[in-house]
Amino acid sequence: MSWPRIVWISVLVLTHAALAGEPPIASRAPPRWMEDVDRFVRAEMQRQKVPGVAIGIASNGEVIAANGFGESNVELAVPVTPQTIFQSGSVGKQFTAVAVMLQVEDGKLALDDPVTKYLPGAPDSWRRITIRHLLTHTSGIPDYTESLADQGPQGINFRRDYTEEELTQAAFKLPLEFEPGSRWKYSNTGYLLLGVVIRRVSGQFYGDVLKERVFTPLGMKTARIISEEDIVPNRAAGYRLVNGELKNQEWVAPSLNTTADGALYLSTLDFLAWDRGLRSQAILKPQSWAAIYTPVTLKSGKTYPYGFGWFLDQSGGKPWYRHSGSWQGFRTYISRYLGDDLTIIVLTNLAEARPHRFVNGITDIIDPKLAKIEPSKPIPDRDPAVTARVRQLLKAAGQGALSPQELPYLRGNFTAQAKEYEDLLRPLGAVQRLELLDHRELGDDRSFTYAAAYDRGTVRVQIALAPDGRVADFDTEAD
Repeated sequence: MSWPRIVWISVLVLTHAALAGEPPIASRAPPRWMEDVDRFVRAEMQRQKVPGVAIGIASNGEVIAANGFGESNVELAVPVTPQTIFQSGSVGKQFTAVAVMLQVEDGKLALDDPVTKYLPGAPDSWRRITIRHLLTHTSGIPDYTESLADQGPQGINFRRDYTEEELTQAAFKLPLEFEPGSRWKYSNTGYLLLGVVIRRVSGQFYGDVLKERVFTPLGMKTARIISEEDIVPNRAAGYRLVNGELKNQEWVAPSLNTTADGALYLSTLDFLAWDRGLRSQAILKPQSWAAIYTPVTLKSGKTYPYGFGWFLDQSGGKPWYRHSGSWQGFRTYISRYLGDDLTIIVLTNLAEARPHRFVNGITDIIDPKLAKIEPSKPIPDRDPAVTARVRQLLKAAGQGALSPQELPYLRGNFTAQAKEYEDLLRPLGAVQRLELLDHRELGDDRSFTYAAAYDRGTVRVQIALAPDGRVADFDTEAD
């Protein structure tokens, strides 16, 4: 692999794209900081061993950058360009949310309708679940990718083709994890089911709704549902690292690449056209966009910073909307700083990539005052008991001694997850220092982010505590 090949888009090419109906491109010379952005991206690619990256930056209605770095296909030495097609992962949820709101505007469903109105075979326990709960990850339905009913705790069989009805029936068998509306917990199942609902109320596959009413009107010329059999020009290959060696993505059954929880093909140019539509609040009525960007209110009255397919935060007291995606050898991120009228899009073709770190580095170069997706500076620690608890969890995890009782809300296969913790932490030795980087309330939970300095490396740790004091979320990542 050559490191790294960068594709610059000339003013002539960009002007032609704009005339062809694609996003308007700034005709002036690139900002001086673009050279720093390019150097940073190249260096970060090497640190993360990412084969290919596409970057899109837009501000004030203009595309400032649409650059490709590295290779979209390593075997054929094909460079990444703004036309390169990446998989969306969960960034695709924001498109599904728009498709749902189109049905709302058409009078075919309402946000507070019970899902059983459209899914009549659902269990009685689902009668309290609404369309809004599915959109906001507050339904209590477990994530099908980790606990599909017909596969037991091992999760979904990614090599088996499921029909839409089979996936729906399997979801019906999943026991609710909490009372609908009482907590927030990310669940791909909710968006899969939204795709089913869209078909039942519109008579169309959700992908066809998107093509006709979103992609085509916005000039997203190459956006589409994933297809393994179709000829897709400029399609990138997805990769993963196995013992540090680059391998092709693992094969997934074709039907699992068509569900509404994030199964789209999108290029940088498609994303920039999408951003232009978001800026102008196209496609939907203003009240529909307002609903999309409203944080969900839990039964306790507290809000969680998630709307319909977007995490909703603030940067400098102004709205900051963002979302990531991860699927089949691809990782993506879109970050929109509304107060600064800045959008940063990062597309990568490596399962282990951390696109948020590209976003953080780019925002540091453009404006260091912009909020970061991943905090990096220590803050005062006013919860020493929580810190001590984290230290104990890390020690147990590194020794392979974690118990399910310590992580009661952990989804999926506990044994496999515990082994991942051990494989990451055991080689690092002992924890020498724990520094608190972030502390906030997320709905009813208290969330903490730490940097754990070990003998032989540093790990970022996130933990959330539920109102009952139990660990609601626990995650570790090499820093």
